[in-house]
Amino acid sequence: MDNGSLVFSFFLIFTGAAALASVALYTRQPLLVAYIVLGAILGPYGLKLVSDTKLLSDISHIGIIFLLFLLGLDMQPGHLAHMLKKTALIGLISSLVFAASGYVIALAFSFSQQESLIIGAAMMFSSTIIGIKLLPTTVLHHKHTGELVVSILLLQDLVAIVVLLFLYGGEKQASGSALLFTLIALPALVVCAFIFVKYVLLKLMQKFDRFHEYLFLMALGWCLGLAELANLLGLSAEIGAFIAGVSVATSPIALYIATSLKPLRDFFLILFFFSVGASFNLGLLTDVIVPACLLSLFALTLKPAIFRSLMQYLKEKKSTAWEVGFRLGQVSEFSILIAYIAANSGLIGTEASHVIQATAIMTFLLSSYIVVFNFKSPIAVSDRLRRD
Repeated sequence: MDNGSLVFSFFLIFTGAAALASVALYTRQPLLVAYIVLGAILGPYGLKLVSDTKLLSDISHIGIIFLLFLLGLDMQPGHLAHMLKKTALIGLISSLVFAASGYVIALAFSFSQQESLIIGAAMMFSSTIIGIKLLPTTVLHHKHTGELVVSILLLQDLVAIVVLLFLYGGEKQASGSALLFTLIALPALVVCAFIFVKYVLLKLMQKFDRFHEYLFLMALGWCLGLAELANLLGLSAEIGAFIAGVSVATSPIALYIATSLKPLRDFFLILFFFSVGASFNLGLLTDVIVPACLLSLFALTLKPAIFRSLMQYLKEKKSTAWEVGFRLGQVSEFSILIAYIAANSGLIGTEASHVIQATAIMTFLLSSYIVVFNFKSPIAVSDRLRRD
């Protein structure tokens, strides 16, 4: 993709997104739906006006990194550790139940054992983007419901790293030594991040706090630098960005950084949702629609019910348990990544990959509707439920 076509692609994406977003708001639809639909219309399987969706997907991945960085800025380390400890059992049990259910459904549609295992693994996770994007940033992040959602999502991200390790191993068979290295690298990265922030980063920011451009650049550098370091250590860029955010969360500068980066985050997230819609091969829809619909139905109905049951076991209120369940009632962007990696490694076929992708897209859309029309969120269509 040359510079001219990249500029033209950006013109189509953001002009089209503005037009469809206007229609969505007038018809009281979630904005995320508009971005995904636009991708399907303009992408290589639609009008073919935007062809290099891999580049756009790589660019949009930065939006997920910023999302996790901003999330980390809202979390106090001590409280986060407490919440992770509380929800660890819920996260692990629910992941096993979701994986087993996805495996059984895939087997029922005659997928191979290996394909069924990978489809089951893809069903374990809920979407970090949907879950956090639909949380009111100034309300729920500091309330119990939001803390439960965030801590479960973070635990799922850690499980996802383990799954991706095995998939990246592919034909090489991911070794126990690689897994052990990753388990050691995570706490080491956390310790080094906090030391660097305390003795270097915050001192620099305090010395030059009059120069807002400098603070903005330092925040970007810290976020992307730790994300890349985490990636090199075999973790994920998202985990690195989250650690970068948490390490700065106790500083007074955290609020300024969070406010400065939100527009940049939204820019890249529009690209992410566009690329989700654009990357799906509409020609395979008839082959995958039935298993994808059944898996989507499972995610949208049984996931909330299972989360509710587990939450009530921990003595959570029934209303809180249901809300957490519905906010997590979809599959994840990690599921799409699992589909891509497994297909490229030859571990699953094209049909199995598109079943996972179709399930992710359908649950993104339908879960957004459920949350936006029933719970408080920044993009709720009702004034009564809109919170930011």
